[in-house]
Amino acid sequence: MKLGIVGLPNVGKSTLFNALTQSKAESANYAFSTKDPNVGIIPVPDERLAILTEMSESVKTTPAVIEFVDIAGLVKGSSKGEGLGNQFLSHIREVDAIVHVVRCFEDENVIHVEDDIDPARDIETINIELVLADMDIVERRLAKVVKSVRGDKSLERESEILSMLLEGLEKGISVRAMNLSLDDSDKKLLESFNLLSSKPVLYAANAEEENMSDEGESNKYVESVKKVAENEDSGVFVICGKIEEEISELDEEEKQMFLSDWGISDSGLAKLIKASYKLLGLISFLTTGRKETRAWTITEGTKAVVAAGKIHSDIERGFIRAEIVAYDDLISSGSHTLAKEKGLVRLEGKEYIMRDGDVTLFRFNV
Repeated sequence: MKLGIVGLPNVGKSTLFNALTQSKAESANYAFSTKDPNVGIIPVPDERLAILTEMSESVKTTPAVIEFVDIAGLVKGSSKGEGLGNQFLSHIREVDAIVHVVRCFEDENVIHVEDDIDPARDIETINIELVLADMDIVERRLAKVVKSVRGDKSLERESEILSMLLEGLEKGISVRAMNLSLDDSDKKLLESFNLLSSKPVLYAANAEEENMSDEGESNKYVESVKKVAENEDSGVFVICGKIEEEISELDEEEKQMFLSDWGISDSGLAKLIKASYKLLGLISFLTTGRKETRAWTITEGTKAVVAAGKIHSDIERGFIRAEIVAYDDLISSGSHTLAKEKGLVRLEGKEYIMRDGDVTLFRFNV
């Protein structure tokens, strides 16, 4: 999973990126201090892996990972190249989802490109730039399709979809907010366009320290972000960049004590992972054995044979069956052998829909 962190300059993007990845991306009080995208890969915390590793006496433990890309601040005119905008927009095109950091704190020592704090306006500024960039792509593609459709009737549906997209974009509506009636083949076609405003969005409301204990309910700016997120069915979570920066320097025990002192249940990273998995409809299945215990990320609704392909294409090609036991059943039994004796290990075929926490052994023959 690849998440792009975006926002206006000086909203706390690089500070958040540094805290999440414990890296040292440049963070400064002026626009465009981040010119090239900083990239950080972090493991997805999953306490199940340590328990399975101990049970199987695994030599190696491999968690799922998230790749974060810290993309330089966007401004009005980015779609036309302002502030190195075209370069920044191309980086967004490569991610699975967007983490949009929105400033919800007041600090006279940190300049704002618009001179005042207005989350709804700031969100619209970014969204409009993505919409304008998409309009350019859709207009050019539609022009080509219209020329070719007379000689190729298979392009008629593509022409219809592009026309619908252009109509919405011209009204300033993001693709993800359009209520389009599309079947599965239409959706695949839409995905092939790789439009910026079609990507799922998580809004990270960067608030004051004192707002964290009540999840920003006492902060009018946070409420503004939540309202925007609700209207477009996007995700939202509240963070404090300053707190995240501090806890990134602590070990796990100190981190939990620090969070407890602030009345916070989860770190920003934990919130982000939960929100991104929910937004993208992701789950994890697990494999365990003497060599390795590992978490594999898949989309909800994935069939067993497709999940097998996540491990290796040969396993998908030669799939015979999957031996599956629910994680909780395995742990309560004490071992795979005892779980099997209790009848908790199931044999599933290609069409089985994988569930989160399925501890799986694929049988195959190539």
